[in-house]
Amino acid sequence: MAKKRPQTKGNQGNKGKQSQLEDHEVPVVGAREPCPCGSGRRYKACHGRSAAHAVTELVQRPFDGLPGECDWVALRELVPAATVELTLKEALPDGVPSVTLATVLPMAWPALRRDDGSVLLGLQNETSSGDISRDLADTLRRALATEPGKPVPGRRAPADGPRLQELIDEKSAFEPVVHSGFEFWVPDAENAAPEVSASLERANAAAIPTVRLSGVDAAYWCETPEKNHLRWVMPHPEEQLLDALARLHAAGTSSLGEGTRLVGSFRAHGLTVPVWDLPSGVGAADVEGPAAEFAGRLATALAATEPLTPEERRARGGLTNRQVTLS
Repeated sequence: MAKKRPQTKGNQGNKGKQSQLEDHEVPVVGAREPCPCGSGRRYKACHGRSAAHAVTELVQRPFDGLPGECDWVALRELVPAATVELTLKEALPDGVPSVTLATVLPMAWPALRRDDGSVLLGLQNETSSGDISRDLADTLRRALATEPGKPVPGRRAPADGPRLQELIDEKSAFEPVVHSGFEFWVPDAENAAPEVSASLERANAAAIPTVRLSGVDAAYWCETPEKNHLRWVMPHPEEQLLDALARLHAAGTSSLGEGTRLVGSFRAHGLTVPVWDLPSGVGAADVEGPAAEFAGRLATALAATEPLTPEERRARGGLTNRQVTLS
């Protein structure tokens, strides 16, 4: 049997204090130090346990509840260069004219406070916890208080810190602007310093040409050397969406026109991203109409409730086997 932990005098003297302390009132101390709540246990075995769990627990849909969740996922995983103006629930501090979400920032900075006081928040950065939303919210709050002209370093966000859903106005529009390169990094790219110009040139060379379709939500055309693709982030529950795609695939109506093919899907941040191969000559404008027509067929298939036929089950199995998890 495990030994009973003896109660120390300090523990006995803090019984009243322990019962009154809430989790958020317990300060963080060293893992092996006595927990400040007065329990007599080490911090890592007491309140530190719940704090560590909150930091490491994976949030499957970190952007759920934000305006434009599907586009958040696309900009996080699929789009090289894009920006979005963000509207916060509270008024911006004095000296901060705007907050802009950016896919990538120079030197992979988490955020940057520009010389004019505006804030750029990087989205495609490594995060230290299982909740991207909390990490980004912590970076954003620090960026708002950073001196102009300074980048914001990375750090582990407090487990009890706010999430983006608490900072961003849920009624605001989320309208990504896709760029052909990263000139948005600097106010005057043409007259940038030589080292900045060199960095921009390297980044632009690695960026895959990408266009956001205007007729449907969160669908992004991209160009690669061998073929083009359409990657479409969809909000529907995964099982329901795979059933619907299987129905269309088995019926021969899952393509976006001649020479195009539904080849599989990504799974990213709790959402499913169907992917189509397109011939090299098919541009973004060429798939606007077919994508809108497909959206109508998909809505009908999503509403179907009858069991899948054997052919549809085989189609579903093929789609599932070609699914890749990005996050």
